Amino acid sequence: MKFWKMNGAGNDFVIINNLEENIPLDKLPNIARTLCERHMSIGADGFMAVGKPSEGVQADARMLFYNSDGSIGEMCGNGARCICRYCFENGIGDGDLVTIETTAGIVTGKRIDQRLYRIRLNDPTHIELDKVLNVDGVDYHCAYVMLGDPGIPHLAVEYPGQLGELCNAAHLVEADRAALFEIGRKLRFHADLPKGANVNFYEIVGIDEVDEITYERGVEDFTYACGTGTGSLVTALTLMDQVSGEHVRVNVRGGILYIDVEEIDEEISSGNEGGGFDTAVHGLYLTGPTNIVCKGEVTDEDLKI
Repeated sequence: MKFWKMNGAGNDFVIINNLEENIPLDKLPNIARTLCERHMSIGADGFMAVGKPSEGVQADARMLFYNSDGSIGEMCGNGARCICRYCFENGIGDGDLVTIETTAGIVTGKRIDQRLYRIRLNDPTHIELDKVLNVDGVDYHCAYVMLGDPGIPHLAVEYPGQLGELCNAAHLVEADRAALFEIGRKLRFHADLPKGANVNFYEIVGIDEVDEITYERGVEDFTYACGTGTGSLVTALTLMDQVSGEHVRVNVRGGILYIDVEEIDEEISSGNEGGGFDTAVHGLYLTGPTNIVCKGEVTDEDLKI
């Protein structure tokens, strides 16, 4: 089985071309668990299989995404950017534009240069700008955003807010990682979140500039970047008038990502009873770097296919 190892701003993936490998879909979760195990195998945040679009779907390819624990993910923003480059490099699609079918809906991608790719993320399908979650007696005021359908759930939690004293630092980048990890884990599995959530801690550090650290479900750890999390975060901040929504810079451990919010539906942007929105944002774009780390053949003797 041939593979590519890629990363998008440090969010790393093992990718196979299932148009050629023809591996049954029920085998993919175990392959993901095995190959993503760091130290024991190739190691990655996630595993992706490029396949044929579903019948009746107009797309260049289908992206099946699995978290490192083998659970299927609705979509992955940085993964989709890597898939767009993978398609370009392998002649899948038509030139610099690629259309990808994901579990959460259609994603379109554009090649900016050799390594820089821009994708249109799935539109938010539900937004709550002041969702209160209690953890160990502390109320956390979070924004809750779901992208696509079925939705990819995200929390945006401001730093310092309630976190500064608990994490022994005035700024997010200096926060006690063990304390932040524990809070992220408890929020990710909070009983009030039926699907759990990726937890995006953030601090606004300048005009249209944000620092972000994400605890990612399925990986169950901090990752170097989370594309859908970054898009969800900037969606919430734009609706709260804390950023402009135009080329917002988000600093993550793996590099820099940029988000553009193209259109806000003013008729519903004030929200409804309970603090929720219907789809208030259309045209949510994520731009960032990709890296082809290596290409090779899987020889893992623990892998059972």
